[in-house]
Amino acid sequence: MRPHVAVLDIGSGNLRSAEKAFAHVGADTCITNDPTTALNADGLVVPGVGAFGSCWEGLRRVHGDRIIDQRLAGSRPVFGICIGMQLMFDAGEEFPAAMDPATADEDIQRTEGMGEWPGVVKKLQASVLPHMGWNTVEAAEGSVLFRGMDADTRFYFVHSYAALEWEMEPDPSGLILPARVSWSQHENCRFVAAVENGPLSAAQFHPEKSGDAGAELLANWLSCLG
Repeated sequence: MRPHVAVLDIGSGNLRSAEKAFAHVGADTCITNDPTTALNADGLVVPGVGAFGSCWEGLRRVHGDRIIDQRLAGSRPVFGICIGMQLMFDAGEEFPAAMDPATADEDIQRTEGMGEWPGVVKKLQASVLPHMGWNTVEAAEGSVLFRGMDADTRFYFVHSYAALEWEMEPDPSGLILPARVSWSQHENCRFVAAVENGPLSAAQFHPEKSGDAGAELLANWLSCLG
């Protein structure tokens, strides 16, 4: 049977592109903001494009925060894309002049996020923003998302903000497996490119715009839906 994947409509993101990309790799897909549909799908995709604050408002408007919490509590897979990944952290910091973060000097605006992962999404420390184009990823050891891919495989990025650190400590009991964290770099700024943490996975890049490499990554995620 083809797995059913729901793309959560929070009013932002490449919804049609994501829907078509998952359909291309073997899923039955839909775009929805209906809580029942989002809860019952085999996999839930949370996209986002634009500003952290507006995407957070859009997520809460459709009760996406509750939907994600309920799915993760039941170990039901969730996949975040771009700002959909950033929303999983404690908070995001942005400059008011969000369209030109490289030159903005105003006070930082902080928006609370889902808090699934500790840490704050911040502006990339680079002279050229946004970071736009194709880049390699340093895949985590044992990664499922990047399974079977070469180290020189490239994915499409377009962003000015990211998680610059990974702050989640391993479970001291050893009962919970540590997250698999993959990294990338823009100029001299290293940032989190993808995370695999139990039922919650996410990518800072856009797999739906990354051609064959993106399709392979999405297929790898689908293989985990069982």
